[in-house]
Amino acid sequence: MKPNSGTLVINIMNGGKAEAYEGVYQCTARNERGAAISNNIVIRPSRSPLWTKERLEPNQVREGDSLVLHCRPPVGLPPPIIFWMDNAFQRLPQSERVSQGLNGDLYFSNVQPEDTREDYICYARFNHTQTIQQKQPISVKVFSTKPVTERQPVLLTPTGSTSTKVELRGSVLLLECIAAGLPTPAIHWIKEGGELPDNRTFFENFKKTLKIIDVSEADSGNYKCIARNILGSAHHVISVTVKAAPYWITAPRNLVLSPGEDGTLICRANGNPKPNISWLANGVPIAIAPEDPSRKVDGDTIIFSHVQERSSAVYQCNASNEYGYLLANAFVNVLAEPPRILTPANKLYQVIADSPALLDCAYFGSPKPEIEWFKGVKGSILRGNEYIFHDNGTLEIPVAQKDSAGTYTCVARNELGKIQNEVQLEVKDPTMIIKQPEYKVIQRYGQVSFECIIKYDSTLLPTVIWLKDNDELPDDERFLVGKDNLTIMNVTDKDDGTYTCIVNTTLDSVSASAVLTVVAAPPTPAIIYARPNPPFDLELTGQLERSVELSWVPGDDNNSPITTFVIEYEDGLHEPGVWHYQTEVPGTQTTVQLKLSPYVNYSFRVIAVNEIGRSQPSEPSEQYLTKSAKPDENPSNVQGIGSEPDNLVITWESLTGFQSNGPGLQYKVSWRQKDVDDEWTSVIVANVSKYIVSGTPTFAPYEVKVQALNDLGYAPEPSEVIGHSGEDLPMVAPGNVQVHVVNSTLAKVHWDPVPLKTVRGHLQGYKVYYWKVQSLSRRSRRHVEKKILTFRGNKTFGMLPGLEPYSSYKLNVRVVNGKGEGPASPDKVFKTPEGVPSSPSFLKITNPTLDSLTLEWGSPTHPNGVLTSYILKFQPTMASRQVDIATQGWFIGLMCAVALLILILLIVCFIRRNKGGKYPVKEKEDAHADPEIQPMKEDDGTFGEYSDAEDHKPLKKGSRTPSDRTVKKEDSDDSLVDYGEGVNGQFNEDGSFIGQYSGKKEKEPAEGNESSEAPSPVNAMNSFV
Repeated sequence: MKPNSGTLVINIMNGGKAEAYEGVYQCTARNERGAAISNNIVIRPSRSPLWTKERLEPNQVREGDSLVLHCRPPVGLPPPIIFWMDNAFQRLPQSERVSQGLNGDLYFSNVQPEDTREDYICYARFNHTQTIQQKQPISVKVFSTKPVTERQPVLLTPTGSTSTKVELRGSVLLLECIAAGLPTPAIHWIKEGGELPDNRTFFENFKKTLKIIDVSEADSGNYKCIARNILGSAHHVISVTVKAAPYWITAPRNLVLSPGEDGTLICRANGNPKPNISWLANGVPIAIAPEDPSRKVDGDTIIFSHVQERSSAVYQCNASNEYGYLLANAFVNVLAEPPRILTPANKLYQVIADSPALLDCAYFGSPKPEIEWFKGVKGSILRGNEYIFHDNGTLEIPVAQKDSAGTYTCVARNELGKIQNEVQLEVKDPTMIIKQPEYKVIQRYGQVSFECIIKYDSTLLPTVIWLKDNDELPDDERFLVGKDNLTIMNVTDKDDGTYTCIVNTTLDSVSASAVLTVVAAPPTPAIIYARPNPPFDLELTGQLERSVELSWVPGDDNNSPITTFVIEYEDGLHEPGVWHYQTEVPGTQTTVQLKLSPYVNYSFRVIAVNEIGRSQPSEPSEQYLTKSAKPDENPSNVQGIGSEPDNLVITWESLTGFQSNGPGLQYKVSWRQKDVDDEWTSVIVANVSKYIVSGTPTFAPYEVKVQALNDLGYAPEPSEVIGHSGEDLPMVAPGNVQVHVVNSTLAKVHWDPVPLKTVRGHLQGYKVYYWKVQSLSRRSRRHVEKKILTFRGNKTFGMLPGLEPYSSYKLNVRVVNGKGEGPASPDKVFKTPEGVPSSPSFLKITNPTLDSLTLEWGSPTHPNGVLTSYILKFQPTMASRQVDIATQGWFIGLMCAVALLILILLIVCFIRRNKGGKYPVKEKEDAHADPEIQPMKEDDGTFGEYSDAEDHKPLKKGSRTPSDRTVKKEDSDDSLVDYGEGVNGQFNEDGSFIGQYSGKKEKEPAEGNESSEAPSPVNAMNSFV
């Protein structure tokens, strides 16, 4: 047990078995005044048993038939969460046709060919032990028969025509109907003899599950589910009975009595069945507890008569039935204490004349003291209607006057003694604007001034603020603010608007406004249209508690008909000098019935409106003070948000004095921890807007409500809101972090979600920290720059893009809540595979000659792996060289020689043909073997066996090919090795040149009409001929 605490800590982290601590625990707190006991606390160890081994036969199903795949998970504590997945750990898609039932089985209303698979796997997740158990895969094979027979609906679950269900009050009711049929049936729910409850009814699992939250006895009845398709329907009726564990009607409250006083403890509870009430005294059944002659037990009530100090004890009320029990402690404390006054002595109160004054006298004593107030040290006791005496000792003067100032004495007395305390009251003169700003019409570029002359109490320090259209004055040097005026120089159209003078002191605030209209100088005299004159002769009649009738006389409309009258009111009790909008009526109406609020000192004024604008306000009506009443409303915007891990800050928007409906406005702040059967804890606070509850558990849900009250009573019961105590940093790191490298720049990281209880706050997501440790190719470390990726929500995986290939990385995962990050998971190391290297860092040409050059290049900036080789690609770009060759003398001479030889050859052929003989050209060619004088083919004009049909590579100048078709290196001016990657050039069997471009045979496309190659003499000769 923790020191100085009643908390019992059971820690099995360092050894021991949880089963050894299984049982029922109860805490007892005892002192000389009695003993209080806690509810029973049941401890049971969590269990996540393995799946029993079974042999699963393959399911062969005809297309269109129904099918149920049974899960039958092991029984665990708490029960597991069931889901179906495939071998790839992907959830199986569900629809109106295929869905999972509440028992975990997978239901097929009708099977389709796409349902054939061998990996239907049922998983059971035991959250408490953070384990997942897997059933053996189930195989389903669907065989088709044509045609597929349609079937009317038949219910797969529940079976039969009727069933029953018992649910407890306040819990969630789940009803399920799953039907077979083809086409897939649609499910519809009704309640026989009634309607499904609004705002508490939800449909889940494609309307196969009816969910009703927060059920009560009124939800008992027959619920019918109807399954329907085009062939017919089927239905099932579920009879629901709502039982109730005991719940409080009146829990016993603590009693503080003085000797000789009487009192009662009342314990009333309800339930279904009705609970039994039993009493205990100091944890012992009252029947065997020590007798107390002042105590009498009458069922659910204990009556105390003429108690003595020995009657002090702690009583427990136990209300129980078969569905649960309630236990409440209430002490009876018999005290004899003389009065004490808790309000500081000589406390100073300051108020404005004609406003209420509240003088506190907080007290304590037993018996309860009587409170009396005196004015002055030797004054008489205060009585009469001009004072209001509150139960908490506060004295209220509803309308304080200057003569109300002075010393007030509070006296508290009971039979054990008397004590008094003095407080001081100062009544200040109200702040007033005796010269208000007036409505002005000014021509463009003129000058205008508004006055605001004030009168105030000499002991208060006023501040004056000017506003334009309820906002700050423009930051413009044309606006000059004086001691009691505002001047605008060089007026423009944008200066048009309403100007307000506000005077503030520490006790009050007053304001006055005036409208500035900017006009252009009229070119010619015309009818003057102006704002209407203000109404006058305001009169109040028919005064009632919540209404009054106001009438008035309209002022001159100044040539523009009045369209609307605006009625405003001033609350002289709470906000003197501040005018609020009340209502508006058409311009033809001069009376209106006004709704009023309690405890308001009303004055009214009327403003006329026409197309030009608004009139000045009328003179105020007479004042009318309405009677006090209970508050009509409660504070709005109630919230419960913790600022620290062990507190709950309850805030709200306070009611205004206008909304208070009476004196003594306070708030009853109530809270209780949600879902732990805790009773409400309440405290009454002054007119503030925040209360801090300390000592709360971390991030626990609380029900919170704030109720307004004044001296006449409470506002209606407020609605409850759900808040949370303060967040703390998460306790544990995500587990089972796994990394799957997708490619050289992308990886996917998986992790198990942390238990929500350990998040200790609102789960915002997970952060993945990852950083490069080193490059595997360079083996050099550098400054570690961590990168962070945030995955919102309860995600369990994420992608890491932008990784560097062939590198070693580390990562960890952290859970994030509203307070911050939790601890990091252990660093996970992973490596990226090799990737495509970047281009060489540079490429340059050195030592260029007519027939050779040298290339130099630098290593790639990012090798992204182990470099194995470099690939050199090139292509000739000979356009400029072609022009140069064409201008060479040797080339021109060669062309002339070739042309002459061809001419001679043609003449010889012509003579031979005319003679009818045969000329053995082929033999002559073989004998001479000169490639520069080869015969042309008759079909395409190219030269015979030595040209390449795929790639017309040029033959080098001066090359010769002997009859054995070998190439001698000394016979060529060019080295054949220069055309490949270190491979000797060769000729094919047909004499064409190979190996020039590293085995590359594809011909590069020509640009324009130019060839991408240098023309050979043969090609040039073809062109010449």
